[in-house]
Amino acid sequence: MVPVPLLVFVMAGWCVVYLTDTLLRSSVTHRISYESWLASRGLMLSPFHVRWQTTMFNRLFAYCARINPRALYLWFSSGLVFGVAAMLGSVLLLIRTLQQTYAQMTTDNPRIGGQQALQVVVPGFNLPTSQLAYFFIALLLSGLVHELGHAVAALREQVRVNGFGMFVFVVYPGAFVDLFTTHLNLISPTQQLRIFCAGVWHNFILCLVALAFLFLLPVFLFPAYSTGGGALVTEVVQGSAADGPRGLSVGDIVTGLEDCPVSGVEDWSSCLAHLSHTPQTGYCVPVAGLQPSWAHGRAFKRLDGTMDCCSNNSLTDLCFSYMKPPGRGIREREFACMPVRKMVTGTRACRGDEDCAAHSHAASVCVTPSLENQTRFIRVTHPPNTHMLFVGYPPHLQYAVSLTNFVPRFGFLHLDLPVFLETFCKYLVSLSGALAVVNSVPCFALDGQWMLNALLEATLVTVVTDRGKRELIGFFLLLAGSALLAANMALGLWMVTAR
Repeated sequence: MVPVPLLVFVMAGWCVVYLTDTLLRSSVTHRISYESWLASRGLMLSPFHVRWQTTMFNRLFAYCARINPRALYLWFSSGLVFGVAAMLGSVLLLIRTLQQTYAQMTTDNPRIGGQQALQVVVPGFNLPTSQLAYFFIALLLSGLVHELGHAVAALREQVRVNGFGMFVFVVYPGAFVDLFTTHLNLISPTQQLRIFCAGVWHNFILCLVALAFLFLLPVFLFPAYSTGGGALVTEVVQGSAADGPRGLSVGDIVTGLEDCPVSGVEDWSSCLAHLSHTPQTGYCVPVAGLQPSWAHGRAFKRLDGTMDCCSNNSLTDLCFSYMKPPGRGIREREFACMPVRKMVTGTRACRGDEDCAAHSHAASVCVTPSLENQTRFIRVTHPPNTHMLFVGYPPHLQYAVSLTNFVPRFGFLHLDLPVFLETFCKYLVSLSGALAVVNSVPCFALDGQWMLNALLEATLVTVVTDRGKRELIGFFLLLAGSALLAANMALGLWMVTAR
């Protein structure tokens, strides 16, 4: 949920801005000077909305529009092709997303929701408040690159740019360019398409650049950070199962979970998933090491049908099960309450007695922790420290620890620098790609509206000669696209906030 202090701070801030603006506008002595000050700085204020516009970047846009005209023509022509393809692709993607959302609404399977390519993002619900800075900075950068594409494409097509600006709506930042409408209406539909498609084209390119940087990050950071030697702990949730004197600490390097080697964060996740869906791992213990007092523990059934034999709620003992060593009688399963760390320290993991016989000369048995369903006992290897012993639901261990693939080569390097770069690139890929998709939808008030109108004018002028009929076709297509986007937004928002 959204933290109440943050919500109160945002609302209080907007109330102060709105009240101050109202008082100054209603003041007889300050009204003229205040409005002149706003106009001279290109500021406009309204409830929950602040807008700033300037012409200071027009020369920069004009300079960019003059760089290698032939290359720019090919560049924006490629953007035209991408924009038309993205318009169709975005509609198909929204239809697919709507089907997936409906399927998720009618089923309790949590995996279906994770398969969606597009999801509504609501800070405090499915966006952690600790990552709001990444979200807003990436969103603003994606918007700036989007509008830069429109501005340079417009100037290249001899359309004047009146100005460039940025705005904040509630808490969401954005950018815009103001084009001279008369010039825009005088050029051909193909030229208009190059301008209208330039925004989504540049968002797509920014997405590819961020994705390439993300994949090449180990190469860029190689002189300062190493990878492949384990997963470095960057944060441990206080009070979690991984916290404590014998738990994990910031700076520890995890190299294994039971017999599953960990060379990075991906291995950590895959090993935990593997341990969650496979039977509990056992440990090879010499028969001579099984003390008689342990072997004759009285076992009893838990409510879920599993067996337990430790009734003293000890934090150091755990119930183990094993097959009674062969002798005169029939082999049967025994249960023993044993000291955990003594039993598993330095022992080999096993799935049965035959694994122990294959790797040990002494008579050994495979003892397995007797735990509740879905609960696992996991040894976490993080040298040079002793194993951290975890008992619980494996996903809880994953949520309790934050890790990174990058291990500093020098002590003065910050642990969080690679995490910052990696997280920011992921947000940039997601948000820039989402802007490219959403703005391509043939929907009122989005780039897709102007892209569709220009496309119809460029392709249907010889088939449908009546301009009014072409506009009517465009209106119904825009109405359908708007309804599709609105349905996705409404259902997606309900799925995030109401469930």
